Amino acid sequence: MRFTTAAIALIVFIVVFSIFVANLASLIGIDKQLSNRLDAAASDGQQRNTKRLKFDDRPEHLMWFLQISDIHISMYLDPVRVPQLVEFCNRTVDIINPAVVLASGDLTDAKTSNFLGSKQHEQEWRWYHEVLRDTNVVNRTVWLDIRGNHDNFNVPALQARQDLFTNYSAQGRHHTRSYMHQIVKGGERYTFIAVDACLDPGPKRPFNFVGMLSINETQHLLNLAERSRALGTNYTVWFGHYPTSCILTPGLGAGGIRNLIGRYREAYAYLAGHFHTLGGAVPRMYTLQNEGFLELELGDWMRNRRYRLAAFDHGYFSFVDVQHNQWPVVLVTNPKDALFNVPGKEPIGPILESTHIRILVFSPAAITECQVKVDGGSWRECSRTSRELFVVPWEPTLYKRGLHKLSVYVLDGDGRSRVVEQQFTLDGSRLRFDFLAKLVLMYDTNQIFQSFFSVALIVYLVPLCVFRVWHTLVRRGTLPRPRLRTFCCGAWIRKMWILSTVDRLMFPIVGYCLYLTCGPWSIGEVIDGHMGVVFVWGIFVNNAFLPGTLTYLYGFFQLMLCQLPLTIIFANNVVRRFYPRGTEKSYGWLMALWKNAAFILIMTVEVILAGIFWNSYGLLAFIITPLRAWSIVMNVILWHQSRYIPEKCLRSAATVWSSSEPKLSSLSQ
Repeated sequence: MRFTTAAIALIVFIVVFSIFVANLASLIGIDKQLSNRLDAAASDGQQRNTKRLKFDDRPEHLMWFLQISDIHISMYLDPVRVPQLVEFCNRTVDIINPAVVLASGDLTDAKTSNFLGSKQHEQEWRWYHEVLRDTNVVNRTVWLDIRGNHDNFNVPALQARQDLFTNYSAQGRHHTRSYMHQIVKGGERYTFIAVDACLDPGPKRPFNFVGMLSINETQHLLNLAERSRALGTNYTVWFGHYPTSCILTPGLGAGGIRNLIGRYREAYAYLAGHFHTLGGAVPRMYTLQNEGFLELELGDWMRNRRYRLAAFDHGYFSFVDVQHNQWPVVLVTNPKDALFNVPGKEPIGPILESTHIRILVFSPAAITECQVKVDGGSWRECSRTSRELFVVPWEPTLYKRGLHKLSVYVLDGDGRSRVVEQQFTLDGSRLRFDFLAKLVLMYDTNQIFQSFFSVALIVYLVPLCVFRVWHTLVRRGTLPRPRLRTFCCGAWIRKMWILSTVDRLMFPIVGYCLYLTCGPWSIGEVIDGHMGVVFVWGIFVNNAFLPGTLTYLYGFFQLMLCQLPLTIIFANNVVRRFYPRGTEKSYGWLMALWKNAAFILIMTVEVILAGIFWNSYGLLAFIITPLRAWSIVMNVILWHQSRYIPEKCLRSAATVWSSSEPKLSSLSQ
């Protein structure tokens, strides 16, 4: 069988693409799988609810709380960030009066003044502590904070001098890592389980992005959940900094922390931050995990000043994400938004039997109007049954089929108004979450990074190796010389083919690529005062091993944005030497710069990245860095070699190409 480059490339593409499509198809199919699985559990969930709560107009069986995330208190950026946090702790907390406030990580920014390095600044932690102390918020509500990756930059160990979370946070003195807090309200017990997945030890930037739960920490979380159940909890909210897609769990197998959370029927939601809505690309980063709980990423306080109001009303979980100082704040708790129904835990029966629509409303000024309408009906005036709760009678049996729209209009005494519209369903109809949100929250981030790196290796290595083997077979007479007219990329094939025959270029290129997969990238102070060794598959530092995560993505960009374009430049240079023009013109230095602009640009980027590495991990890391500094030297040498390659190095390629289609030389220019 005659193997051509096109055929081999097609096979590789089909395999990679099939794996990718299979995973996406699995992700897309989750809705159907989830519906089947959870619909089967719904009846069991109803049977276990021995205490049926009926929605009426009384302010009972109701609890609400707040979440804030990614505060990033900084010494160098956004001086109003702290004053507005003070305003949140004073004014917002006073108005809403939550039972609990969850602060889900990245409390401080921990960057150096040039924003390239990272370290813990005691002043940032003092400001955070002073906000909690001066506003007295910890005595007016329960403040549950947890560490994020920024709070863990450059921290060699828990309770080390650099671990400032221990001394300056609300919970650090009482809990070294994950912990549980319970409150009892209206005879019902609510549990909040904080998940600390920060790396231990905590390296500096950039390789401190993905979290990990050790086997001991996983067992600790399991013990917390079991103790919560033993104490008779009714509802559990898990929260942490990292989304579940960003948490490695060596002790839990493929399902990871999602399996741990999903095994408990009391678990309704996992609340997180960290992604900052991907810079606004996914402003509604929510999903229902296959294990049967909601995962809700909250936009950051740092730039967007977002916070979340969430509530349990008669066992039904609702929430709304709010912009700071935008009033009134409105949350409809019955009927809840159809997108966030949790089958198996929130049966339809109590809603069908409910007598009132229920709405939580908060504002600095008195509420002067609150009106509701369903679908195209008329506006109906709400009545107030407590400081926060507004209700209006309704007939849910009129809306037993399909999706319906509920509209709420609220006006306060200062003239501020809010209109809220949401869909609800009473027959189990399901809405679909945003696909990109599902992809980000349900896929394993580390697997994605590894896949990117693997694809980069294939794209970079396979063509060169195929051309090298093909060339050898042609020279031996095993295969005939290719006819480029049969290929759509004839000029490109010829360039890469000829490059693959030049040993002094081919071996360093392939060797460097293979080195990135197994050799150390750098040796330096991964943590101040602690030497570490960085590999693509992990980091050794302070007598600990941290599995590779962001390193794979780092390697992907190195291969695809630096090495691959450089290899193409080398191939062009070699082909120019192989097919020299009749007369070579002498260009001035400006024209020479222009003709080599691509190489200069890439090398400039490499130098900048090497400088960032120096700034992050010190001079030694800059010197002993095959990934960065050494690659600059290698690429400059290879560029010079490709520009002035001796004729003897091209003799092997000449046996195949010199006598065929001499006019093709014009295509290589």
